[in-house]
Amino acid sequence: MSSARVIVAAVAGAHGVSGRVKLKTFTEVPANVGTFGPLTDESGERQFDVRVTGSTKGGVIAELSGIRNRDQAEALKGTTLHVDRDRLPALDDAEDYYQADLIGLEAVHVDGQRLGRVKAVHTLGAGEVLEIQPPLRAGRRTLLIPFTREAVPVVDLAEGRLTVDPPQEIEARPEDEEGAADEGVADADGAAVADGDGTAPG
Repeated sequence: MSSARVIVAAVAGAHGVSGRVKLKTFTEVPANVGTFGPLTDESGERQFDVRVTGSTKGGVIAELSGIRNRDQAEALKGTTLHVDRDRLPALDDAEDYYQADLIGLEAVHVDGQRLGRVKAVHTLGAGEVLEIQPPLRAGRRTLLIPFTREAVPVVDLAEGRLTVDPPQEIEARPEDEEGAADEGVADADGAAVADGDGTAPG
């Protein structure tokens, strides 16, 4: 995954007829998605100013510049919105990671077996959980791994992978179940930062 930009939201669909969209946000405070300045699509070719106008389950209702009707909004469904990594504050602790930095990393078992890639980071009562989606050809089920130093002893952002030493019993769910990151990028107003011991600082 490129370290130059991180995903802060994805367009979930249209809202109403005037061009507003529903955004699935990857920030702890959903409305913060409108505070980063212009966001770009995955290719970086399209740029949108974002104005948050309301809230919805798992995200916000927003106006995107240049989107004026429902058809245009629907055409953006599934589009991911990105922000330049250098707009985000530096982390003080080397063991802290922006959750969005973890999404897309390759997960490798301590024995060398490739498990798949991190699809999402879920914040639960006991801490963060990584959702790892195996390659489709593998026929395996999606894995849910606690993000602790014991279960994930190595995170190598430069190499785009992490090492997993899963507990003896781990949860799994069918690959066809939809899942998305609950949070994914930190900002100065308190968005989530995944900590190496599975906690969110502060």
